[in-house]
Amino acid sequence: MCENNKIIKLNNLEFSYESTEEGQSGRKALDGVTLEIEKGSFVAVLGSNGSGKSTLAKHLNALLLPTGGSAIVCGMDTLDPEKTWDIRMNCGMVFQNPDNQLVSSIVEDDVAFGPENLGIEPSEIRRRVDEALSAVGMYEHRKKGPHLLSGGQKQRIAIAGVIAMAPECIVFDEPTAMLDPSGRREILEIIKKLHKEGKTVILITHFMEEAAAADRVIVMDKGRVAFDEPPAKLFALGSKLEEMHLELPFAAVLRSELEKQGVEVPESIIDEEGLAEFLCR
Repeated sequence: MCENNKIIKLNNLEFSYESTEEGQSGRKALDGVTLEIEKGSFVAVLGSNGSGKSTLAKHLNALLLPTGGSAIVCGMDTLDPEKTWDIRMNCGMVFQNPDNQLVSSIVEDDVAFGPENLGIEPSEIRRRVDEALSAVGMYEHRKKGPHLLSGGQKQRIAIAGVIAMAPECIVFDEPTAMLDPSGRREILEIIKKLHKEGKTVILITHFMEEAAAADRVIVMDKGRVAFDEPPAKLFALGSKLEEMHLELPFAAVLRSELEKQGVEVPESIIDEEGLAEFLCR
């Protein structure tokens, strides 16, 4: 259980990948990142390819270790090897490709894998597996083989596997990148539900519409934090985001055009659903 209100603390975090050419220093993927993430928040991290957002994600549960500065998770330094297991118990991670996350030939066995490795009692594992599968709408598929499921269903199983570990925080590293629009919507709804139930959510994404669901959006550029704003303020930056090769969501573009025509749209409305409700009044 993480007792710290600041579940993540990054202080001047740096990370360089090793160079493949002799005599050259490694590429600096993170360059002095300092930020804090509060327990129970929903933070989206945006950035174009090579911005450092996925490298940042992997520092949040010690998959990568800083080459400079520090990453503190639930009060534990990721550079302390004795804390690695505890950090990963408190901060779970869901990756981009669901096929790379599934380890068993039966859905419920896959979800049970993590709790079994924690040495949890069988009756408690059964409860966690059933609850996790129900939370992602996959309980009726518990006896199936993952190879029989769609990409979106596999990703839901991967999320259930993390839920069953009962972490305080879940990092989603572009979990919808390989899914069709329908699958993306399903996964985003599950993420939003987990946040409403009290989980700290960190969503790495390149879909601006997904970032609109967060309380706070961090934009990475060349390994640094370029912006750190609520979605409404961030989307109002317009051309500054386009310079970073980030395409504004349709709702933000339409909102801007409406305001040019003299239609005042409340700041709280930043997604297509909210905008549609506003226009239909």
